Amino acid sequence: MSSTGYLQVHAYTSSAQIPLQDTAVTITDQSGSAIAMGLTNRSGLLDTPVSLPVPDTSAGQSPNTGLIPYATLNLYAKCKQYEEIYVKDIQVFPDTITVQNLEFIPLSEFPQNWNQAEQFVTPSQNL
Repeated sequence: MSSTGYLQVHAYTSSAQIPLQDTAVTITDQSGSAIAMGLTNRSGLLDTPVSLPVPDTSAGQSPNTGLIPYATLNLYAKCKQYEEIYVKDIQVFPDTITVQNLEFIPLSEFPQNWNQAEQFVTPSQNL
């Protein structure tokens, strides 16, 4: 049985967390198929958290079942004049809003990186 989890994205720049509007966000499954796409608003957020299919809560109720109680997804984000970001293995749990912060670096700071994406990998949970 499947449940629903939610993913919210917060796109910003600098340690002051200045929001980035119109950041293009694509969420994919592990095979690379797009599940959802959207643009951030003037607050740097998607208008609403994205609903995603995740394993049922029962997958995490007993130890040593071999079941993973969360879905793993990937995210690709791009904003004009900023370095691209790729996040691998985001963990989304049932009935929970997962917030993925994206701190963008202006391309003017690293002009040689204009065609590269900054990559982050979320380590798996030791459950």
